[in-house]
Amino acid sequence: MTTIFTRIIDGQIPGTFVYRDSLCVAFLSINPLAHGHVLVVPIQEVDHWIDMSPDLSAHLFAVSHRISRAISTTFPCERVGLIIAGYEINHCHIHLIPSQTMNDLNFANAATSVDRSDLESHANQIIQALSLT
Repeated sequence: MTTIFTRIIDGQIPGTFVYRDSLCVAFLSINPLAHGHVLVVPIQEVDHWIDMSPDLSAHLFAVSHRISRAISTTFPCERVGLIIAGYEINHCHIHLIPSQTMNDLNFANAATSVDRSDLESHANQIIQALSLT
């Protein structure tokens, strides 16, 4: 069965993208823990991150590294937390979350809704920061 992330990647469901290449995409979370919370998702549907090929895994982490640098300049923070949980959707994804403390990484505090214009503004800021790297 096609995952919700594949439907976003294919344009069947709206997504606020900050990055795309032949192997992965990155878009803003609709239930963010913080402004600038990005998901990096392989285009290939892989449920568990340990089932990705080493090359795909390395690529996702390289992209996550680059996007995290852009996030940290756009949304000043102590750290950009990186989490691979994998329970909520059966399609591997990496959370990149600007944070000040460990408490900022608690999914119980995720926003239940977010204004589309805010997502677009945050995406544009990250895209601009990515263009400078």
